[in-house]
Order: sequence, then structure tokens, then C-alpha cells
Amino acid sequence: MTRAIYPATFDPITLGHIDIATRAAALFSELIVAVYDRPLKSLLFSPEERWHMTRDALDHLPNVRIERYTGMTVEFARQQQATVIVRGLRVLSDFEWEFQLALTNRSLASDIDTICLMTSQEYSFLSSSVVKEIAFAGGDTTSLVPPHVTEVLHAKIRELGGDGDSKVKLVSLRD
Repeated sequence: MTRAIYPATFDPITLGHIDIATRAAALFSELIVAVYDRPLKSLLFSPEERWHMTRDALDHLPNVRIERYTGMTVEFARQQQATVIVRGLRVLSDFEWEFQLALTNRSLASDIDTICLMTSQEYSFLSSSVVKEIAFAGGDTTSLVPPHVTEVLHAKIRELGGDGDSKVKLVSLRD
């Protein structure tokens, strides 16, 4: 049995994330989709909100479970007894970052491999940042994220008073 983790912030989860998770779930006995609690970047959603959106988006996959984690990804993988880290690649610049990250993780945990899956072509442009930008500008995100994520995203924008004209306070460890 091979257990893998698929770590990301999922802020919010997109159809591209779901594509990678679905394909990884077909390759491994168990896939743990790992929602990273405290990245060094600005976030729109809380860890709990991201966990719920991710869980609801992937509940159709029987061998997938959703977990939150803090700290180093390789340590989380060890705690979960996972031997593989799954990452998604969209464009060439992703490869450079993922290559560096994979080599770093390998130096920290030589018993854990990184597997990169190329995104399906229709999602090659898609990122959580793009989805948020479109939503804040009043655009249609229904072809980019699951329906429940569209609802949560628009509710968050209303909660923040986001009409595309005002600054939105995002959570970041660097602030």
C-alpha cells in the first residue's frame, strides 16, 4: 500500500486542484490532501474554511482524506506514514519551483519521493490567485471552482465589503 500526500493551501480549491487530486487518488492506495495552515503568503480564507471547502470538493473520492497541517511538509508526510508527495505542474515556471522544492525535501527526507503530475490542459492557466482576482472583480468563477466554492467565495467578498473597489484585509504571517 502506497500512501501519498498532496499538500497545498487550497485558498480556495480549484478545478485544477481537483483534477490533480482525482488523478493522484487513482495512482495511490490512499491520498491525504493536506491543507497547509500557515503559509508565508496572504490568504483569504481561514484554515478551517479551506479545510471544509476542500473536504466538500473531494468527498466523492473514497480513498482520499483531508487533513490540516502546520510545519514542514516532509515531517507531516512522516507522521502520516506517506512515502510520496504529489505536486501539480501547470507551466514551466512551476517546474523550476517544484524542482527546487523536491530537491530540498529529498535532502531533508531521502525516504520520501516527490511525484509531479501535469495539470490537464484546460486548467493550465488556473490558480487560486486567479480565481480570487476574478471574483473580486465581479467575474464569473463557475467554470473554475466547484459550485459550493463559488458560493463561499462570494459570501466572503460580501462579508469583507469587497466590491472590487476597496482594499481587502488578507491574513499573512509577513504582516
